[in-house]
Amino acid sequence: MIGDNILFQRADSVEAGWKAVQPFLDAWKKAGDKGLAFYKAGSDGPDASEALLVRDGRNWRKPC
Repeated sequence: MIGDNILFQRADSVEAGWKAVQPFLDAWKKAGDKGLAFYKAGSDGPDASEALLVRDGRNWRKPC
């Protein structure tokens, strides 16, 4: 691994990644529990996902 830079991220790349992601993390923290929709594993997902699509005049296509 010595001298093989391809195995490691450069610091500026890591910083750029955090710069892109941090606003989302901050918004979720500010929103608290109402910012995330939780649902049971194996279900069709949260009711909020259906409301989001209906609000835009769309709907989910259910698999057969």
